[in-house]
Amino acid sequence: MKYLPLGLSLILAAAFVFFGVQKFGGENIIFATIAEHSGIGLFEPIIRMMTGVAELVTALLLIMPMTRRLGALSGLLVLIGAIGFHLSPWLGIAPEGIGHGLFYTAVAMFVGTVILNIVLKNTPLFGADD
Repeated sequence: MKYLPLGLSLILAAAFVFFGVQKFGGENIIFATIAEHSGIGLFEPIIRMMTGVAELVTALLLIMPMTRRLGALSGLLVLIGAIGFHLSPWLGIAPEGIGHGLFYTAVAMFVGTVILNIVLKNTPLFGADD
C-alpha cells in the first residue's frame, strides 16, 4: 500500500502525457466531431489545445509528491469532462473512426484517479505524501 500512490500516479501521469501531447498536432477527430455536431467552432483548435495543456499540467502535478493530490483532483476534472462529452450526443461512446476504446480508457483512468484520491484523502493539497 505504501507504493500505491506513487505507482498509480506515474501510470496516470504517463497516460495524461500520452493524450495531452496528441492535442498539439493537427486537427483532432474527437474535437472536430464535437465542433461539427455542436456548432461550436471553439472546440477545434482552441478547446483542444486548452485540454492538452490541462492534461500535461495534471501529469506534472501527479509526478511531484508535493502536488500529487492536486494532480489527482485535476485529473478527476479532466476525465469528468472527457466522459461527459463521450456521453453527449455530440460525440458518443464509440465515435465514428475511433470506436469505443477511447471511452473505456477514460473510464479506466477515472477509476484510477478516484482510487488515488481515496488513498490521498488525508494528504494536504500542497504537501508531501511520501
